[in-house]
Amino acid sequence: MADRLEMTSELIDYVCEVGTRETPALAKLRQRTQSLQEADMRVPQEQGQLLHFLIRTLNAKKVMELGVFTGYSSLWMASALPDDGKLIAIDKRPDWQAIAESHWQEAGVRNKVDFRVGRAEKVIESLLDAGEGSTFDLIFIDADKKSYTRYYELALKLLRTGGILVFDNMLRLGDVINSSVSDPAVDDIRELNQKLNQDERVVISMLPFSDGLTLALKTS
Repeated sequence: MADRLEMTSELIDYVCEVGTRETPALAKLRQRTQSLQEADMRVPQEQGQLLHFLIRTLNAKKVMELGVFTGYSSLWMASALPDDGKLIAIDKRPDWQAIAESHWQEAGVRNKVDFRVGRAEKVIESLLDAGEGSTFDLIFIDADKKSYTRYYELALKLLRTGGILVFDNMLRLGDVINSSVSDPAVDDIRELNQKLNQDERVVISMLPFSDGLTLALKTS
């Protein structure tokens, strides 16, 4: 048996069918998002399920998301939180805020989401200044790709020991191994991949599905 299975669209559809528990509220938001020109910015269904799983595994109460778009991944995460849990969701643009908030409200999780418009770096720095370092259970990073290395260092300060960072798009559509490609986003992700490989402050797992997803468990 081959040790690497080629993931066809049919297999991914099967994973979504039997390997995820997408609620009607999530399906409705996914379908609404698919009608947008920027639909490819949405996280895949199976990735949303993983975020949900991680939050439940950690018994998390305080999580963060950098890069919200229409709030599909936010809804997966907020639905995993207990009633007194909180998701700080940050996006630099309010373009899709109305879509996100209406679906969060309809799903009954709006009270768990603290939506903030602004630069992620500035929001994180304000939280650190307010004494919220080492208090977050999980942080999902899916924002400005050319700032990932900077986000990593800041988010690590917010995260508690035993908490998990989740980075999306770590393969950058394969460009990370294409030496002819050089742009700020790809260069920064390459730098972060190398940094994570050597950083003794975290234990890592790089998952080769979707566009590459890296989990980093903070150990110190």
